[in-house]
Amino acid sequence: MKPAIHAFLEQGRPDEGAIDAFLRSHGFPLVEGGRATFVFRGHADAVNLRHWIYGLESSQPFERAYDTDLWFHVHEMPPGSRVEYKLEVIRNGHHEWIRDPFNPHLAHDPFGANSVAQGEGYARPAWSLPDPETRTGRLEELWLTETPFGEPRRVTMYLPARFRPSRRYPLLVVHDGGDYLRYAALKEVLDNLIHRLEVAPLIAALTHPGDRLVEYPDDPRHSTMIANELLPELERLYPLMPDARNRCLMGASFGAVASLATAWRHPGKFGRLLLQSGSFAFTDIGHHKRGPAFDRVVEFVNAFREAPGRPSERVYLSCGMYESLIYENRSLVPLLQTTGMGVRYEWVRDGHNWENWRDRLQSGLSWLFPGPLWMVYE
Repeated sequence: MKPAIHAFLEQGRPDEGAIDAFLRSHGFPLVEGGRATFVFRGHADAVNLRHWIYGLESSQPFERAYDTDLWFHVHEMPPGSRVEYKLEVIRNGHHEWIRDPFNPHLAHDPFGANSVAQGEGYARPAWSLPDPETRTGRLEELWLTETPFGEPRRVTMYLPARFRPSRRYPLLVVHDGGDYLRYAALKEVLDNLIHRLEVAPLIAALTHPGDRLVEYPDDPRHSTMIANELLPELERLYPLMPDARNRCLMGASFGAVASLATAWRHPGKFGRLLLQSGSFAFTDIGHHKRGPAFDRVVEFVNAFREAPGRPSERVYLSCGMYESLIYENRSLVPLLQTTGMGVRYEWVRDGHNWENWRDRLQSGLSWLFPGPLWMVYE
């Protein structure tokens, strides 16, 4: 079946009224099977789709519909895909990146917001949305006053609904905890999954880094702070279950590197790992091409690949198929399996972004900390 935009333009040059009617009668991007049509309307010398799909030319040109101010681009969009993008509008040599005026779906991150194209079959998980039926947990602030970095560090604590000091709880330590709260709806996710009995009631420590690009790539100060300072303080203040299998380190991108590195440096302390789109760059020969920020990452991952040990008991990994890191994450899976750790790996048609990481939290957390629902029915 030909795209609707092509059928529309085959009728001849449209006037303004016909263009108005066509745009009103469809939502955009217009998803038809495995394709999506993007549109722009306005004066421009050229328009490009700027996306974050690794392996595909990052700038995809729009076509102009005759000599009108309607521009369009038909893009492959496999079912289940989720793609973040912007439009590049070029006028008089000036290049401006904008969010898609015809698309209300936005994804936010520390750098701003992108438009989101959703393929057939994709929907934001209901368990990531606020639910009026869900009993909610609470957040409170904790400060580590003395750290190897010579400065205090803030930790936001999540306590589940019906928290009781007389009970004992598993511990989830989350790297970049503030970003997980803001951009991945972590509190709503924990509230909902615990309320629905999919995840065991747990306590989460959401950390806030200083310079994450320095601290996260196997900085011994960071792993010491987590394992030897934060963990004992949490055990002193909260009713935590006592053994390693009830403790999990979690992180995305460089945060996944920090999680794996901390468990590797302190074996026996954390029996669970949740690693999302880990920046696990390595080299077999020659020098890597990811820039100086990855030098220490590569040094760590190369050392880990040489002598992985058995840093944990269970590891959940996820990565987007549209990420440049998909090769490194896939390559890590068989290595982790050789250590005797239980490994679960999930890839999806998404990119390196917070909503991808949000959408994987149910499968990751329910496998690492199954609630009564899964204990009964799995």
